[in-house]
Amino acid sequence: MNPDVHDPRAEAIPPPAPVGPAPERTPRVAVIGGGIAGLAAARALVERGVEVEVLEREAELGGRLSGWETDLADGSTATMSRGFHAFFRQYYNLRDLLRHADPDLSGLVPLTDYPLAHSSGLADRFSGLPRTPPWNAFALAATSRSFPPRELAGVNVAAALQLLDVDVPGVHERLGHLNARELLELIRFPRSARHLAFEVFSRSFFAAPEDLSAAEMAVMFHIYFLGSSEGLVFDVPRSPFPRALWDPLAERLRRSGVRFRARARVDRIVPTGADGADVHWTASEGGRSAHFDGVVLATDTGGLRRLVADSPGLGDGPWRSRATTLPSAPPFLVSRYWLDRPVRPHRQAFLGTAGHPGLDNVSVLDRYEDEAAAWAGRTGGSVVELHAYALSPGCDLDSERTALWKQALTVYPEMRTARVVDSRHELREDCPSFPPGGYERRCTVTTPDPWLVVAGDHVRVDLPVALMERAATSGVLAANALLGRWGRRGRTVWSVPRRGRFGPLRALAGHLRHP
Repeated sequence: MNPDVHDPRAEAIPPPAPVGPAPERTPRVAVIGGGIAGLAAARALVERGVEVEVLEREAELGGRLSGWETDLADGSTATMSRGFHAFFRQYYNLRDLLRHADPDLSGLVPLTDYPLAHSSGLADRFSGLPRTPPWNAFALAATSRSFPPRELAGVNVAAALQLLDVDVPGVHERLGHLNARELLELIRFPRSARHLAFEVFSRSFFAAPEDLSAAEMAVMFHIYFLGSSEGLVFDVPRSPFPRALWDPLAERLRRSGVRFRARARVDRIVPTGADGADVHWTASEGGRSAHFDGVVLATDTGGLRRLVADSPGLGDGPWRSRATTLPSAPPFLVSRYWLDRPVRPHRQAFLGTAGHPGLDNVSVLDRYEDEAAAWAGRTGGSVVELHAYALSPGCDLDSERTALWKQALTVYPEMRTARVVDSRHELREDCPSFPPGGYERRCTVTTPDPWLVVAGDHVRVDLPVALMERAATSGVLAANALLGRWGRRGRTVWSVPRRGRFGPLRALAGHLRHP
C-alpha cells in the first residue's frame, strides 16, 4: 500500500505480467533526461537489477524543477529555479518516488490555504472545505461570491454532468474536440467563477483556456476536485529543489548503482536491431558513445523533437511524425525579487490571480522556504516570485518583466516602496501543449522499437494524471515496459479513481448525452 493514498477509492494498477525470457546478462539502459520522468524510470529499473545510466544535458537534475546557485548583489548566495510548484496529495507516484530517499517526506511542508484573487476584487479560497466530493463542490458553490444563485440557476445541467462522468481515454473522445473555454460556455458556468477559479487552473497548464483541450480540463477537475477525496491541500519543498528533493534522491540512486552523467547532450541514437541501440552524446571530455539494451527518452518536448529528427533510424513514419511535431506551450516567465522590506504579514505563501494581462500568481518564498526565510530574517526583506503563463510567442523579456512587475504592484501595493536588492528572470518555452483534438497524436510510452520507450509530462497516459504526476507515472510505466521484455516484474502505479465517483450520476450523464 502506498502510504500517501488516503482515498479509499484510489486505484492500484499492477504491472503487466512479464512476457520476455530473462536475458543471460544484466540489461543496460540509458535514461535520457534527469527530470521527474527520468528519475522515476531510473528508480524503477535499478531496483529490479538493471544497470542504469542517466544522461542529463544540464548541470543539475530535476528538469523543470531544477535549481542552481546565483550570487546576489548584496554578496549572498541564493538558489534560483524556474518557479513555484505545488505537490498535491493526489500525486501518488511522484510522492512515492520522493519517499525513496525521504521516507517521511520531511523535505515538504503543507500549505493549508491558497487564495485566488480576481482584479475585480472577487476572491476565493479553499481552506475549510470538505475533502470528499460532492460536498466540496456544494460547499464552494454555497460559500463563494463567484457562484451567484441567479447564475447557478442557469447552468446547463446536462453539460455540467459530463464533469462527473470522466474516464480516460473516453473523455477525450467525447470532449477533446472542444477547448476549455467552449466547455465552460456550454455549461454556462457563472462568469465570475469561470474567470476566477477555472481560468487560474487552466493556465496552470501553461495555456490560455481557448488553447487547452476541454477534455484535459475535465480530467483536471476530476483529479483535483470532483474525483478525488484527497482534497485541494498541497505541499511545497521546505528548501530549494536540489537540497529538498534531488540531491537526496540522486545519492540514494547512486548507492543503488545508477550512474549519472551531467552536461551530457545526447546527439543521436542509432538502432542496432532488436537488441538495442548505440547512444552518442557530447560531454566536457568530448564525444562519447555506448551500446544499451534499452533507452528511455525522458526529455522535454523540444529535446524529443530534436533527438528524433537527428536519429533517422528510430521508429516508423507515423511515430516519427508525432514525435517531431509535438507541440510546445507558449512562453512563460518567472520573475523573482529580493526586496529590502517585507510584504504585509497577512500575505499568503501563494496567491493565484486572474483578470490581469499577464500575472497568474504571486508567491512569497520566505513564507515556506528556509533559504529565503534566512535571507529575509538577515536583511528584514522578503523574497517574492511572479509567474506569467501563455505569453505571446517571440515576446521580449525586458518588456514582459516590466509589465509583470507593474501588475504585481496593483496586487501587493506595499512593494511600491521597496527597493529591489536583486532579481532574476527566467523566460522559457519548453512545456507541453494540450490543444483540442491533440490527444490521439500524443506519443505513448511504447514505440515501434521494443527497446525504446518515452516518458514525460507530454506523454499520453490513459490514466487521470497531469503535470508532475503524469511525468512520474509515465516514468514508471516506461520502466515497466522494458522490464517486462526481460522477464522482470515492474512496479505498481496508483491513480485517483479512473471513473467518476458516483454511478447514478454517471448513468444520468450518459443518458442525457445519448437519450
